[in-house]
Amino acid sequence: MAAAAVLQSHNRVEPGSNQLAPASYPDTGAISSVDANAVATEWVQSFNQALSGQDPAAVKHLFLQGSCWRDQLGLSWDYHSLYGPDKIVSFLKSAPKGSRVHSVKIDDSNASRKPAVAAVDFKGKVNGVASFLTVETDVGRGRGVVRLLQDTLDGDKWKVFTLFTAMHELKGHEETIGGNRPHGVDHGGQPGRKNWQERRVATENYEGDLEPTVLILGAGQGGLTAAARLHQLKVPTLIIDRNPRVGDNWRNRYHQLVLHDPVWYDHLPYVPFPSHWPIFTPKDKLAEWFESYARLLELNVWNSATLTDAKWDDEKRQWTVTIARKKSNGEEETRTLHPRHVIQATGHSGEMKMPSIKGMDGFKGDRLCHSSQFRGAESIPEKQTKRAIIVGCCNSGHDIAQDFYEHGYDVTIVQRSSTYVMSSKHGLEVLLGGLYEEGGPETEDADLMFMSIPNAMLKRMHQDATVEISKRDEALLQGLEKAGFKLDDGPDDAGFFMKYFQRGGGYYIDVGCSQLIIDGKIRIKQGQEIEEVKPNGLLFTDGEMLEADEIIFATGYDNMRGTARKIFGDELAERVKDVWGFDQEGELRTMWRRTGHPGFWFFGGNLALCRYYSRMVALQIKAMEEGIMKYEDP
Repeated sequence: MAAAAVLQSHNRVEPGSNQLAPASYPDTGAISSVDANAVATEWVQSFNQALSGQDPAAVKHLFLQGSCWRDQLGLSWDYHSLYGPDKIVSFLKSAPKGSRVHSVKIDDSNASRKPAVAAVDFKGKVNGVASFLTVETDVGRGRGVVRLLQDTLDGDKWKVFTLFTAMHELKGHEETIGGNRPHGVDHGGQPGRKNWQERRVATENYEGDLEPTVLILGAGQGGLTAAARLHQLKVPTLIIDRNPRVGDNWRNRYHQLVLHDPVWYDHLPYVPFPSHWPIFTPKDKLAEWFESYARLLELNVWNSATLTDAKWDDEKRQWTVTIARKKSNGEEETRTLHPRHVIQATGHSGEMKMPSIKGMDGFKGDRLCHSSQFRGAESIPEKQTKRAIIVGCCNSGHDIAQDFYEHGYDVTIVQRSSTYVMSSKHGLEVLLGGLYEEGGPETEDADLMFMSIPNAMLKRMHQDATVEISKRDEALLQGLEKAGFKLDDGPDDAGFFMKYFQRGGGYYIDVGCSQLIIDGKIRIKQGQEIEEVKPNGLLFTDGEMLEADEIIFATGYDNMRGTARKIFGDELAERVKDVWGFDQEGELRTMWRRTGHPGFWFFGGNLALCRYYSRMVALQIKAMEEGIMKYEDP
């Protein structure tokens, strides 16, 4: 019997998730001259006619073989990537109401959104016509993007390569922004009326018979952005966090932490970072911004608060939760509330993944901990030498190693498998350039363009992008390999984003540590497992002993489902589905969508994903609360 193929570490996926295959580009002819507006207009007319006639066969003929219709809450109350005309037709035929997307229009509200000739691939060799769209559904309005290519097998007719539709608002329940903003005051004689401050205190503390419809656990970027969106949809929401202040989830991380993503990618909803903000945000500065953001958007946050009990009533579709809280005046209280939804926004990752290794309890050095518990390296007294070992080779591991080096330690990183590395400069230029950069599109337009690329097609684009980044980083990568550092190019050679989506780690965005490795200032121990923790260091399976005063395990985190089990118990944990990694359609599993347990949501991700998907989660909850959808609806 043939031996089973061993999955290389860079292709590893979250357990139970799908190994997403990259898409391919169709054969298309060269475009010499084309009226992009006429092409897009003709397609829109044909598409709307097919939709209004409930004619799936007519819809089918408007899509290329190998095309994809990606939809978020427009066709259904879920996220779908439908690859190929047959799957699109099958989905429309099986839908109880047919296509819930009723019509689309060309968005010509500004020049950058109008139909134009544009490439659909990274190299710019496959060109077609692209246009922003406005979208009308049975219950809402939204936006979209279409990319059209010529079908060389059907008389060069213009057909869809990718279509993206996403609902952005519910009819009759629009956000309280712009022309729909609150008045702020009711003029006239009203004896005993309260001013804004008094009303704000009563709302924040849920005084009297006030109850939150939504309870959010965690006041990081996930909790804050979800609460901000729900607040604008008039859904009463309470955030609880065990830390004393909003932003402490960042303040309490390691001393030198700075975001690896640039400012243009990291804006929060409604209140973007100001124009003087640094490109890369230090953790404490971000913490201050989060605290200000919560105040400015009037978010209800209870700090120093812990969920002590939570029970779900399937019949009432309601939670009964008990919260222990220390108020700002030092008073302690216990409150029982009855939200209809709980959002676990405790971070994209779950509980820290700390290995159990023989001898750990016998370590006699200064510190042995997980990276999440590391607050920073300490200065070494003059003429003393200290040694640090960091087990793990991704962003946190490198940052912590650099921190130790800058404080005078003798530092070794333990790299057990391989790591994808790209420089911050070249990687972000290639991957985010044209979308998230100074002078780039409006953030919502950039988000729309990014989301409009189905993940299988994004994977194909990023195979080419990874080659380009590697060319620009050639000297860096060669130096790392010479130093004994093992590199990979990510899943199917598709680099950083696909490693993040597929397994949530396995990469380093270089901000200086790679050069320290190349120069021999930080050493690498590669490809060996730890046999035992000795009182004075680590013994490896190859027999080598490395002495250490401090050992930091930058070994990642478990699935969010594990945190749910710890907080809510086995019954809920067995009912919800696993989080992260791709499903069969190439959408991320369970995050920002129904989890399998009514009234319970997972919410996490970087600042950009939280900015975008906070709207989607809020719309689903608002639709349920208004009776527009049921939890069981497709």
